[in-house]
Amino acid sequence: MVSIVLFLSFLLTKYNKLTRKYKEAVNYLIVGAFTTIVSIFSYNVFRFFLKNYIICTALSWIVAVLFAYIANRRYVFFSKDQRILKEFSEFVFARILSLLAEIAVMYILVDFLNIADRVSKLIVQFIIVILNYIFSKLFVFKESDS
Repeated sequence: MVSIVLFLSFLLTKYNKLTRKYKEAVNYLIVGAFTTIVSIFSYNVFRFFLKNYIICTALSWIVAVLFAYIANRRYVFFSKDQRILKEFSEFVFARILSLLAEIAVMYILVDFLNIADRVSKLIVQFIIVILNYIFSKLFVFKESDS
């Protein structure tokens, strides 16, 4: 029993060290998971009403970007930049780039590889989360002088 407690204590200590060291990445993964849920949920809502998966992808993207900007600004990068409109514009531009990638990969998976659109949407989300982190870290929520 003592060895189990010691082992669990060891694991918890390692987990705490990792989360402190990689706090931003861990927070981003959590926010990314919620953003993915928002994206997939909204995609399915739009898909219920519309037949075109590309239009549904674009509409779910809008919903997910609005959620992601607020969550990333507040809980991941802790941005204090007062130029919110500039920051939001950069965020949207970066997300437009990832949207184009998302649509392209969706098109390839659905129309060329004949993978169901809902399965393709799930696969694509993993790629997009990584791409969006890189864009956000390097181009949007960078350290500013203001």
